Formats: sequence, C-alpha cells, structure tokens
Amino acid sequence: MPASQRRTPLDPMSIPGALQEMVPNSSFRTVTPSDTHPIKGGPARALYVGGAGNVAAINENGVAVTFVAVPAGAVLPIATTRVNSTHTTASNIIAL
Repeated sequence: MPASQRRTPLDPMSIPGALQEMVPNSSFRTVTPSDTHPIKGGPARALYVGGAGNVAAINENGVAVTFVAVPAGAVLPIATTRVNSTHTTASNIIAL
C-alpha cells in the first residue's frame, strides 16, 4: 500500500477543545461500585451497564444521582467519578 493511503492512529490530543469529547475513549475498565473509592483510572465519560438494575453515580461536582431501571446493554452518556455501591443494583459496569 502506498504511504499516501496508509492510515495513522488518531491522537485525541491533536483535536481541539470540545471535539475531544467526540473521540472514542479506548481507556475502558471494569467498575467496582464503592461508596468511598473513585473509578480507577480517573473519571469516566460514559458507563456501559451489562446487567440491568439501578446505577448510583457521582458526577464531577460531587452530586449523586441514581439512574433507575437501566436495561442490560445500555450506555449511560454521563461523566462520573464514582459509582456508589449503595443503591447500585446493576452489574457488569464498564467505565468508558
């Protein structure tokens, strides 16, 4: 393949400002709900919920919100620093 047709990986830091939020995040990791410990690896831009239930999330301002009856396979497009174990009944949560 000629060099002019080769694709190079996208560097998210090369994208200006608000457009960075649109770049897919490759830093996904398992979430262990906790009332004290933040999500490992820093805040998540979204949560994938593998098993249906409630998700009690803390936003970047420290405000707690419980998302009720989240279906299995849903993606919550929320920025969150922690998923509380209290009031969280969903399972297999992945931070995106």
